[in-house]
Amino acid sequence: MNNNHKPTTDTAAPALKRRGFLGGLLAAAAGGALATIATPGQAAARAEVALDRAKWAARNHEMVAQMIAEHGKLAPGYQSGKRPYAVFDWDNTSIMNDCEEALLMYQINTLSFKLTPAEFAAITRQNVPPGPFSKDFKNAAGNIVDLEAICADLDADYAFLYANYKGMAGSKSLEEITATPEFQDFRTKLYYLYEAVNDTHGVAVGYPWVIYFFANMSVAEVSALAEASNDAALGAALTKVKYTSPADRAGKAGVVSVSHFHGIRLCTEIATLMDALRRNGIDVYVCTASLEDVVAVFATHPKYGYGVAREQVIGLRLERNGQVFRNAYLKEWPLTWGPGKTVAIKQVLVAQKGYGPLFVAGDSDGDYDMLRDFPDTRYGLIVNRMKNGKIGELSKLAAEQISAAKPRFLLQGRQESTGNWLPAETSIKYGKTAPQLLST
Repeated sequence: MNNNHKPTTDTAAPALKRRGFLGGLLAAAAGGALATIATPGQAAARAEVALDRAKWAARNHEMVAQMIAEHGKLAPGYQSGKRPYAVFDWDNTSIMNDCEEALLMYQINTLSFKLTPAEFAAITRQNVPPGPFSKDFKNAAGNIVDLEAICADLDADYAFLYANYKGMAGSKSLEEITATPEFQDFRTKLYYLYEAVNDTHGVAVGYPWVIYFFANMSVAEVSALAEASNDAALGAALTKVKYTSPADRAGKAGVVSVSHFHGIRLCTEIATLMDALRRNGIDVYVCTASLEDVVAVFATHPKYGYGVAREQVIGLRLERNGQVFRNAYLKEWPLTWGPGKTVAIKQVLVAQKGYGPLFVAGDSDGDYDMLRDFPDTRYGLIVNRMKNGKIGELSKLAAEQISAAKPRFLLQGRQESTGNWLPAETSIKYGKTAPQLLST
């Protein structure tokens, strides 16, 4: 998962504009990468690494191909016992959109829970501070929603669904049950609660909380559910849908609305980069803020084309009874978001290898730390979502370095309406048509 929840004020933009370079960068990035001159030896080395050109920004492709040539198995001084490695974020970096959030919506739409009403009620409140949510979370009447009110409504909805759905304790089909106002209220208010918890209390509360709903499910069951969710999302349109709870089930929280960005897309450029790295003796790891077992399905299954080894996927972890998940975060394991990603990489990889990653790719505040924390990292690639916050700071630095001979950070553009990369540093936001370099 990515942090889309804690907006921060972008105070650096005026200074960038005052320095007078931003307009030129926008024009350069929109029109294509700056031309660079390669020696015959450098060109031959890049040809050897065979990194698919695809829709890379031209300069990024050249830089990354050269990095592989200089550090891969064909490079002088390469040591097979000291293999370089790369670390990739997953959601909105290796794919378009967020597979954990897609899975939450799929879990809701298919009522894939193995929880009694009492267990469900306990998890909706687990480790979430009581009281009102932030000012952005109001109902249709303009009143701020609080935790207990929306949880009380969800208690009533889930009790009805549990008693009536044939996949739980009832006899109604999924088609029949999803047509009920109780289900419509449940879907809207549970996803609304997910957004409210994260925005109000931060991902340290919200990201473990949402995976507690896998409690009582086995690893195999969650993996199968994740695969079904992936396949459904890959076949769905990329579209933002607004859900509003039924007026006749206002309950204690009132009528609320929430939006979800449906659909997922594979990223050919990331998949082929991973392949090129491995073929050139550079190992590939994923470090994600989603449940490790969920992302492992996507990263390792041959039909998705990424080819990552299971033991090279690092993410959120739950306690288990044997192979059955518990609604408890794994003790002594870092929350693999933000600083926790750096901690996990040091704990799992640096401790074993003695050095940091050669290359890191990310897109959000959750990746800020791992993108910049390791002196061994040659490039931090930022999938450009034109965001503010800490990742916005790195994006500005990458923009400053567009013409640098040895940049530390690279911006890579994407078109959000298609999920495809663009051959430029600029991106096009969903619902927009103009390319954009930085957040405005």
